[in-house]
Amino acid sequence: MKEKIFTDIVKRLNEIKKIANLSDKEIELLSKPKKVSYTTLQIDNQKLPAWRILFNDALGPGKGGIRFHPGVCKDEVLSLAFWMMIKDALAEIPYGGAKGGVKFDPQKASLKKLEKVSRKFIDAFYVVLGENKDIPAPDVYTNSQVMAWMLDEYEKKVGHHEPAIITGKPVELQGCVLRDDATARGGFIIIKEMIKNLKLNKKNLKIAIQGFGNAGSNLTQMLWQDGFKIVATSDSQGGIYYQKGLNIPKLSKVKNQSGSVINFTTGQVISNQKLLELPVNILILAALENQITKENANNIRAKYIVEIANGPISYQADKVLFAKNINIIPDVLANAGGVIVSYFEWAQNKTGNVLDKKYLEKLLQQKMIASWRKVITIHKEYKNRIDLRTAAYLIAIKRILAAEKLRGHLNN
Repeated sequence: MKEKIFTDIVKRLNEIKKIANLSDKEIELLSKPKKVSYTTLQIDNQKLPAWRILFNDALGPGKGGIRFHPGVCKDEVLSLAFWMMIKDALAEIPYGGAKGGVKFDPQKASLKKLEKVSRKFIDAFYVVLGENKDIPAPDVYTNSQVMAWMLDEYEKKVGHHEPAIITGKPVELQGCVLRDDATARGGFIIIKEMIKNLKLNKKNLKIAIQGFGNAGSNLTQMLWQDGFKIVATSDSQGGIYYQKGLNIPKLSKVKNQSGSVINFTTGQVISNQKLLELPVNILILAALENQITKENANNIRAKYIVEIANGPISYQADKVLFAKNINIIPDVLANAGGVIVSYFEWAQNKTGNVLDKKYLEKLLQQKMIASWRKVITIHKEYKNRIDLRTAAYLIAIKRILAAEKLRGHLNN
């Protein structure tokens, strides 16, 4: 049975309640979604469960991706929407948190079926979406083409152009030049800041990366090009481990041609589980949620973990890793590059002012580093008694509750 993710979130909130001296009403507001929309999409002879959840919009319209995956469920979408709320507040961008998902396997679907699912999703939920209501984006197994179909369907429904309704679009449809590798780029900035801040010796570091999708593969390329030693990586079929360091361009070529990194001839084929437990310095989690749980947390040997995926470490595992003095750079900080660049795209679409790529790259770097410094500052204020995730949550929650109070939602 799939571990309940939102139960973990409630446990974290109850911990933060004590640390920040929050009221029952504040915790209730933070732990209940504003709007849950659910339907089943009729595609050919199949009925596919689909959700769009707006968790909170005190700071601005909802923002969050749409994932296509056979494991999608309400608990997952609810949790992802909550994390988006925290992530957006931490990054100080004017969004609330939202998420969407369709339960099906896109890897077994034709391009025609993918288009049908994409359009049907919009047909079902377009009334709750809008550039000032709730703005979708790509997520697991969705991409710029899916966003293009969704944009087209939405505009047909409403009868006018509204490019700011959706982000992660192709550049030809007013997408942003940075969006393709934005999550990886943001993660790369955070890893470099972590190494600088902790005074680590880059030459001695060994890195393992679980996940070779869009974010994982782009981040792997960036790290390799910058001179880091990547000793292992993996995809849904398994992983490859080579202690002397993998040749990432050659590995990427094999992955693109054969469909999996396990077909790379240099190194040892390993499981995803084994990759997590390798003797490396930095472990990057770029796959799915709940990869490290109480069952395997004691086996983790990396000193530093960077969460590029959402929710890859369970609540109980967090406790074990904290006790082992393992530093975790949380998802709400490390993978915020995607939503920050989505904000750039949305702002450009609303104003019609297309900004220079170098300017946007600089702005992304500034915002990622600013978030990192805020989190580290709070962490130090608590004299390392809390982890970096709790520090990030404290900053984000303070902003959300301040907005709710100003709106008069917490004054009675």
